[in-house]
Amino acid sequence: MARESEFLALDDAALRAVVGPHSRHIALIEDAYKVLVEAPGGGVTINGSTRDRAQAKRVIETLAARSTTGAEITEADVRTALGAAATRPRDGQGTVAPNAIALPVGRRGAIAPKTAAQANYLDMLSKCELTFGVGPAGTGKTFLAAAYGASLLRRGQVDRLVITRPAVEAGEKLGFLPGDLNEKVDPYLAPIWEALNDILGPDDVRRRRDKGEIEAAPIAFMRGRTLAHAFIIVDEAQNTSRLQMKMVLTRLGEGARMVVTGDPSQIDLLNPRDSGLRHALRILDGVKGVAIQTFQAQDVVRHAMVERIVRAYDADAAKHRPSADLEDPDS
Repeated sequence: MARESEFLALDDAALRAVVGPHSRHIALIEDAYKVLVEAPGGGVTINGSTRDRAQAKRVIETLAARSTTGAEITEADVRTALGAAATRPRDGQGTVAPNAIALPVGRRGAIAPKTAAQANYLDMLSKCELTFGVGPAGTGKTFLAAAYGASLLRRGQVDRLVITRPAVEAGEKLGFLPGDLNEKVDPYLAPIWEALNDILGPDDVRRRRDKGEIEAAPIAFMRGRTLAHAFIIVDEAQNTSRLQMKMVLTRLGEGARMVVTGDPSQIDLLNPRDSGLRHALRILDGVKGVAIQTFQAQDVVRHAMVERIVRAYDADAAKHRPSADLEDPDS
């Protein structure tokens, strides 16, 4: 097959993002599509077959478009673009369609969806009172929920950001941990605090926590409350019981929205069939105002190894999952 060259003009910022540190991003693209990518200045030259050039060009345009938002382009972004290039819904320039949700700018640049699933997830968060984000680790479901909640809080569209999760590891009994309630709960919510610190900054997070605008508590402390004008994040929901899930879902008050995140493949309960997340996904699918976004291994935006690990576990589960695990006693 004939190999030809094509020049793609890029501004300086986009060119730096596409090339990457020590030309690492270009190397990933070259390895994926059997092309030669050179950066003579003012853009890149792509040498390869017609099909390979087209795929490489699509990835480069995706990275360039993302760089214009001010986001830092990492190897994870390159791998995500490579994995989605052949199947991702595109706008006129071969990128993930622009998302209308105004997310804050984090310390590493603008926050924007990296995959079509993430873009759809953010759209659901903006339109539905209750959204479920389920799938493997590293797909951004918790980080994007925190980013969206932070954006609502900054714009005054909600009064509070409430974060809760089951403390399965401590049996919901946190008394043996030192400190006040926040100090007892914080170790279990480290991923969300990391996300909020990245988005709002540690000082703003502390100030908002002191004012009660950001609140964290284990699910056991949600009982009996009505959460009005709040954005609620229920994290690690695969480890809620059915009773806990029903309880926390019915905390929604006037002007409130809720997102429930979890990975049904990582249930730590003694009886996995008691998982409130798995049960809720079955009975609430199709209910008005409820949306469910399921992430797959190809949506992993963390480390390339994470995607490979997820795929290996999924393949093993498909071969060895007992039929009893697939049955629901209420179905």
